[in-house]
Amino acid sequence: MRNKVLGGEYLAFLAVKYEVNSDEFFYALISARENQKSRCGELSIEYRGKTQDKDIFLIMNGSRVVAQFPIPKELLSERSNPIKDFMKTDMIRRHLDKKNKKSQSLPIRDLRTGMSHVNLRAKVLEIPKPRLVVTRFGNCASVANALIGDETGTIKLCLWNEQINSVSNGDTIQIENARASTFRGERQLSLGKTGTLSNIEDSGYQLKEVYNPPEE
Repeated sequence: MRNKVLGGEYLAFLAVKYEVNSDEFFYALISARENQKSRCGELSIEYRGKTQDKDIFLIMNGSRVVAQFPIPKELLSERSNPIKDFMKTDMIRRHLDKKNKKSQSLPIRDLRTGMSHVNLRAKVLEIPKPRLVVTRFGNCASVANALIGDETGTIKLCLWNEQINSVSNGDTIQIENARASTFRGERQLSLGKTGTLSNIEDSGYQLKEVYNPPEE
């Protein structure tokens, strides 16, 4: 019984983490056991064999290994999806709380110099022509300080190299894990090594009217 609980809770955790329907995930596992391979969302599932009371699966997300672990046979022999029973465990609740806290977006007006782990959504208002600079490591790089805005204000976003071509004027973007600073009297955001930038235009998310500061 303990193995069943541990296996069911971990499957529920994977379903939540990779945002796949638990029913589809359950039946994809059964399909992989019968046909050697199956898919569920962005996950690929491969049946790797069995022991006396467990089936072993390899789960991949693209080329990255998500998990390889044994699942009790009794768990996959149930007629209805047992993964649903584990969707409200402490493990799932902690993961969702952490995810929700991480994904909270700040309005631009609330950004202060020195803030880190900044998440926000904004619209790209202007991307100036990149300029070539020499980094402190002696390498040449392209940099552009794009102007982005939301309903509360605007701020410069420092883009480097391939980041510059990843967005265009008018795009709605999601920024995660950025850092706020001040350069030559202007607030700006930088992504650094851990920050990410993604275009979410296709997600259906649309900003309301972007704030435009009054002309002096």
